[in-house]
Amino acid sequence: MKTSSIVRVTKEFTFETGHALHGYDGLCKNVHGHSYKLAVTVKGTPIDDPSAVKNGMVIDFGDLKKIVKEEVVTPFDHATVLNVSTPHADLAEQMEKRGHKIIRVNYQPTSEMMIIDFARKIQARLPEHITLVALRLRETGTAYAEWLADEQV
Repeated sequence: MKTSSIVRVTKEFTFETGHALHGYDGLCKNVHGHSYKLAVTVKGTPIDDPSAVKNGMVIDFGDLKKIVKEEVVTPFDHATVLNVSTPHADLAEQMEKRGHKIIRVNYQPTSEMMIIDFARKIQARLPEHITLVALRLRETGTAYAEWLADEQV
């Protein structure tokens, strides 16, 4: 069946990450963690070539998984994400010396800022014919941030 239809596909991921919000006036100023759930939605035209091993696919879920795991899940899973200006810098150094995974970022490690970082990293790795449409990063059972491509300026 010949098709030129655009199809969206979504793959979901989970990972555990700790963080602290530098300068925040609530409990999240303390180092704590979340069980994050990330939904990645891309779009494209399904491959229409009976001789192609990926015929009928927009993108092989395994290929999308590889990109997201390499760019987000593996680096961030069981890591502590801290702003480079954090007052926890000494703690971060001590944790690293003891084998802990620390990620230092130039932004406040909120779900909102992390999802912007994730979008940039994932977009850079997608094949040209695939478009990143949306990301949803769930921090808790009742709170999430969304990044939508069509709302970017």
